[in-house]
Amino acid sequence: MFRIGEFPFLVKARHRFKGNGSRSACYTVNYFMMESSSRRKFLAAPLLGFTTSAYARYVEPTWIERTDRECVLSNLTRPVALVHLSDFHASEVVPMSHIERAIDMAIDASPDLICMTGDFITHRSGFDPAWYTKTLSRLARKAPTFAVLGNHDGGSWAGKGGGHQTTTQVRRMLENSGAQVLINRTAKLTCNGATLQMVGVGDLWAGEIEPAQAFEHADPALPTVLLSHNPDSKALLGDYAWDLMLCGHTHGGQVVVPVVGLNPAPVRDREYIAGLKPWNGRRIHISRGIGSIRGIRFNCRPEVTKLHLLPKV
Repeated sequence: MFRIGEFPFLVKARHRFKGNGSRSACYTVNYFMMESSSRRKFLAAPLLGFTTSAYARYVEPTWIERTDRECVLSNLTRPVALVHLSDFHASEVVPMSHIERAIDMAIDASPDLICMTGDFITHRSGFDPAWYTKTLSRLARKAPTFAVLGNHDGGSWAGKGGGHQTTTQVRRMLENSGAQVLINRTAKLTCNGATLQMVGVGDLWAGEIEPAQAFEHADPALPTVLLSHNPDSKALLGDYAWDLMLCGHTHGGQVVVPVVGLNPAPVRDREYIAGLKPWNGRRIHISRGIGSIRGIRFNCRPEVTKLHLLPKV
C-alpha cells in the first residue's frame, strides 16, 4: 500500500510498546479539550491517550470485519458470490495468525469466486514463501482464485525502498498456491453456471499498467470484473469495457478521525478510499484490506468482503 513517508500522520507515531519481541509503533490522538479547573479531567487526558493508543495498536488491527455488499452486473445470468481480499501485508507487525484468520473467514463465506488485489507483503523481511503458499492454497481449493500485485510486491517502486527488485518471488508464491495471477491479461470462467470475464492489470505506481494488452482478448459482451491494486488507475482504464473494478491500496485510510478530517489514504481521488462506489455507470469496490503499515488502525477495521454479484433484472 504505502510507506511511512507516504502516510504523513504515521511519521509521528511513537515507539512505545514491545510486542512479540519486535518493535511496534503506536498512534497517539491529541485531544483539544475546553479549559477546565477540574483536576480530574486534566488527569484523565493522558489515560485517554494511552487507552486510544493501545486500542489502535493491539485491538482494532486484529478485529477483522466481514462485510456484505450487493452489486448488479450487466449480462450476468446467475448470482455469483465473490470474496474480495486485499493488502495482507505480511510483516513483523502483521502476524501469520492474523492472515490465517482472514483466510478462514473468506472460506466460511462460501464463495464461488475469490479475488485478491495485491500487497501480499510489506517488505522483504517477514515474507515466508513456503508458509504463504500453503496458506493461500486453501483459497484455491475452495473456489477459483485470481490475483494481481501491488506496489509492495516487488518491482521498480518497491525496489527503491529496499523491497524486492522484481515481482518474481511474490508471483511465484501465488502461482504455486493455485491462484491465477492476472498481470495485463484476461481469463474467462464459469461460476455457479454464469460466464464471467476476469481482467487484471499491473501496478499503477510501478508504471506496469498496460490496458491495451490486458483487454486484447477480452469480450465486451461478457460481464467483466477488473482487478487493479490502486483505485486511481481507473483514469487509465475508463475507455475499456468492464463492469466492476476491485481495488485495495488505501487500507481505508487506516487511521480515520472524521472530527478533524483525518484520512491519510495515498490516493488522489478522495472519493474512492473504501467501499462500493459508482463511477461512470460502473462500480468500484475498494477494500480496507487485511493488514496494515506499522500495525495500527483506528476507526478503520480490516475487512473480508463478500460481494453478491446479481443479474440485472
